[in-house]
Amino acid sequence: MPSARVDPYGNFNFQVQINDIVVASFSEVYGLTVEVDVVEYREGTDVPLSVRKLPGLIHYSDIVLKRGITRDMSLWNWINSVLQGTVQRESGAIVLQDAAHNDVLRWNFVYGWPRKWEGPHLRARTSEVAIETLEIAHEGLGLVLVA
Repeated sequence: MPSARVDPYGNFNFQVQINDIVVASFSEVYGLTVEVDVVEYREGTDVPLSVRKLPGLIHYSDIVLKRGITRDMSLWNWINSVLQGTVQRESGAIVLQDAAHNDVLRWNFVYGWPRKWEGPHLRARTSEVAIETLEIAHEGLGLVLVA
């Protein structure tokens, strides 16, 4: 008897949550990356002459959010607080949904704060949507399978 077919999820149904609140509609999210440094180590008595590879420091890439710019000033206000010397660290999640808009996977980040905001590239010869970009630095990323 053949096993049930399991299709991969599309990358177009997702939500961004900051402090458990859904924040606007983003057209693009990337930077969900974890990397572990490799520390090479060799004891003088190791035979054959080879190097052991040990895990080192863990690095989390910045999360990049892109959306059409609107009258909503929440992203600008968040980075503006950093510019004024008050860093507001927030927890959040990128939530992937299936075709029926049920949550299936969550990338949870902790201690996030905006490190870069970029305004739209304005061009009079196109009819594209004006996009704002926010980069969030954070101190941890976890992946959770939603039941």
